Amino acid sequence: MRRYLPDTFTVLLVCTVILASLLPIHGRYADVFDIATDIAIGLLFFLHGARLSRDTVVAGALHWRLHLTILLTTFCIFPLLGLAIGLIPTSVLAAPLYTGILFLCVLPSTVQSSIAFTSMAGGNVPAAIVAASGSNIFGMFLTPLLTGLVLSTTGGGGFSWEALQSILLQLMLPFVVGQILQPWIGNWIRSRKKLLMPVDRGSILMVVYLAFSEAVMEGLWHTFSLGDIAAVILVDMALLATVLCITMFGSRLLGFSKEDEITITFCGSKKSLASGVPMANAIFGNASSSVGAIVLPLMLFHQIQLMACAVIAQKYAARLKDKAEVKPLAA
Repeated sequence: MRRYLPDTFTVLLVCTVILASLLPIHGRYADVFDIATDIAIGLLFFLHGARLSRDTVVAGALHWRLHLTILLTTFCIFPLLGLAIGLIPTSVLAAPLYTGILFLCVLPSTVQSSIAFTSMAGGNVPAAIVAASGSNIFGMFLTPLLTGLVLSTTGGGGFSWEALQSILLQLMLPFVVGQILQPWIGNWIRSRKKLLMPVDRGSILMVVYLAFSEAVMEGLWHTFSLGDIAAVILVDMALLATVLCITMFGSRLLGFSKEDEITITFCGSKKSLASGVPMANAIFGNASSSVGAIVLPLMLFHQIQLMACAVIAQKYAARLKDKAEVKPLAA
């Protein structure tokens, strides 16, 4: 029963949204908080760069077919499905929320949860580490490019060099600096994962609080009804189910091993909240669209993917256990 309950971070996200709804930050305080948030996000991506071992990159990078399959799913199949969702009339799925769905579809994969579920299910963990990390690195370039492409296709705007520059300075530069310093500080950072976890989660919560504060000041909860939220949840569930089927059965048709199938299923079907929220702030922060409305579908997708993948990972693990028990008996 516990696997269906939200994790601690999801509860904190909900509390942050409630706090922003009741006590939104604005004016001079919001400007100061915005600067502090930028610093926290820079530190977050610096730590991501410093954690990623070069030995791990070399060990997993050789499996190019697997990585190409995951990248195509993340940055091609997902956006195409997002454009297909545009056939839903705006009376059912409000335009700002559909923009959030499109943005969700062009985001990179998660890192921590993709690796964790792959490990739990008995998949190819080294390949998962490289695939998830590589997805986030490519995403710093591809996400703003694809955001401009899909929005121009739907008439919602185009590519912004300012957005790309903002991502490169705020996210990519700290990541590269972390990679450069990785040989000297990587082991120390990896050995203090629990100590540094508040930086990961705290920076995301800061961006969510700031984004939803601005959205509340613009009348977010007066704009969208419970029916709108329910529509987003149903679309998120349908989107995830479709991609899970594509990755799971598609990897079998392509002749991948069971371990690689597990890796493709989890790394190819997930979307990163940790990268998505800062990127939304960088891409849409100066736009007329509400950042809070845009990240809302991603926040809901985050919890749905965790619950669904937890069940799937346990199914995979149970099958592997059954096979391991059958082999000694057959011998």
